[in-house]
Amino acid sequence: MPAFGMLTDDFNDGVLDPVKWSQSYGDPSEAGGRARVPCTTGYAGCRSASSYSLAWSQIALKVFPPAAGGGATSAAMSVLVLSDVGGTDAGFIVDPAQAAIGLYLRVGYADGAAVFLTYSAIDHAWLRLREDAGTMRWETSVDGLTWTVRRTAASPAWVSQSNLSFLVEAHRDAGPSDFAEFDQFNIVRPARIGAPSRTGAGLSPLARTTSTLSGG
Repeated sequence: MPAFGMLTDDFNDGVLDPVKWSQSYGDPSEAGGRARVPCTTGYAGCRSASSYSLAWSQIALKVFPPAAGGGATSAAMSVLVLSDVGGTDAGFIVDPAQAAIGLYLRVGYADGAAVFLTYSAIDHAWLRLREDAGTMRWETSVDGLTWTVRRTAASPAWVSQSNLSFLVEAHRDAGPSDFAEFDQFNIVRPARIGAPSRTGAGLSPLARTTSTLSGG
């Protein structure tokens, strides 16, 4: 049962991988080293195969939402892990036209406990949804190095299913067509390593402070 951490893509070869993104629709593509999803008054999406699990794993990516102008009251980029039941999913919806980003855990396309933040292209440049020991965490990052937890929730049972898919979808209610983009899918930048500082005669054992993601 592959976890989402096994699904990676840097979108640098100029061709959207038809195996990794086998359920895509609306003509997404690769351009300039990013995945590009058309944002029109219709719907387009870059969607993986339904063959992954979120348990002890993650999805992480750098996002470039659609433009907010052109008279649109909504120009949204959905970043979701989908279960096998329509409307039962989890993730982020970024809508620059409403200056908002929503953090969702939905059933029937609804989440009464959704968390909403004022969208910042800087603070929310990177998004990550991860599952760890029965807890889901929605996180954002400026640089893909340091992450801020924005929401936590108990993991629903479906995160352990082996038929989940990942989707980036774009849609606007008005205005000229443009696109949403994303990059570095599950290729999170390594942390910076500073010069070591020896403070004692010997080495101290490392203390594990957080649980480790499997396939994440």
